[in-house]
Amino acid sequence: MKLSTKQKQYLKGLAHSLKPVVQLGNNGLTEGVVAEIDQALSHHELIKVKIPTEDKQEKQLIADAIVRETQGVNVQIIGHTLVLYRPAKEPNIRLPKK
Repeated sequence: MKLSTKQKQYLKGLAHSLKPVVQLGNNGLTEGVVAEIDQALSHHELIKVKIPTEDKQEKQLIADAIVRETQGVNVQIIGHTLVLYRPAKEPNIRLPKK
């Protein structure tokens, strides 16, 4: 799924007040964590995931793996936080037109 700049800006605004739903631990990205993220996306559509690493490349690789495994969309990475979006079967979030 591809989002326009306008849609990403809208989602960033919605995500601003959200708290991280999932936080990666010392074990990194495990199957259990991916399942938890997938379930949270199914329930909330828009979530924040905390990625506690200082290495920018590692953070980007983890974010890419999460997006690939969950079929979500990377809205933004800011600091240690990934904002992730995936529309539900019956979407609650109405995106602006492209």
